[in-house]
Amino acid sequence: MKIALLTNFNIHEKANGALAVAEELAKEDCEILIAAFNKEKLERAGKSREYFHYLPLESIYAEADLLIALGGDGTILDVARRAAHKGTPVLGVNLGHLGFMAELELSEIDRLHRLFTGEYELEYRSMLRVELHNTAGEMKSFCYALNDAVISNGSVSRLVDLELSEGGELISSYRADGVIVATPTGSTAYSMSAGGSLVDPRVPCICVTPICPHSFIARPLIFPDDAKLEIKNVCAREKNLFLTVDGRMNFELYRNQTVVISKSSLKAALVRLKKSGFYQKLRQKMNDTQS
Repeated sequence: MKIALLTNFNIHEKANGALAVAEELAKEDCEILIAAFNKEKLERAGKSREYFHYLPLESIYAEADLLIALGGDGTILDVARRAAHKGTPVLGVNLGHLGFMAELELSEIDRLHRLFTGEYELEYRSMLRVELHNTAGEMKSFCYALNDAVISNGSVSRLVDLELSEGGELISSYRADGVIVATPTGSTAYSMSAGGSLVDPRVPCICVTPICPHSFIARPLIFPDDAKLEIKNVCAREKNLFLTVDGRMNFELYRNQTVVISKSSLKAALVRLKKSGFYQKLRQKMNDTQS
């Protein structure tokens, strides 16, 4: 089995966490892959190992049988989204704060042996296809979201005007700080902070949450996952708004341009080594934020 370790090796805590995981994996029959751009810094720090196989990052995503992402939800999210194109499963090890997407804490890595005894399950998470259309309705670009797509004024907190349609029918006009369109996975992220519903990942749906709406009747909406959502920038006061996908990809959204969002054929595969379900993890993480 080829297993890749993906983290930010420039951060001392994460580099040591990856080494601890590597030492556990080295007890088993597997090949440990590390992105080649980390080789020099690991050698200088005396943290390289003879059993590390250094490959270009593109080759890691193409060749690995399993990807282990060490970090917070952002790191795990980024790895899982990239891995979805090939269907490679991802195991998250939490080195961040909440870690909703992580399966293990660093103190639990002794469970990694279950990868080699078949004592694990794969959980598939739905994704969104996010398209940017020009004023003529032609697609300019597209990408995929595992968490959410956010339309807002960027770093400036100012009310914007947006129109939400589904299947060509106008659903609502929003005057708000923005709108979040999230998967069930993303319902525990920015959408939750904005007052959106928490959704079990097994529920096939798309969540729409306005951010600080300037209306008492603007409420979060839940659409079936076969919906085709269109969000049009009808803001007259701003030159352009911004579309941010999974907190990593940014696009300018000019007046009368539209974002079209639908369920993607891609799915992210997450490795589950423990029996705890969504609600047990939710209770645990929520309790952690209050302690």
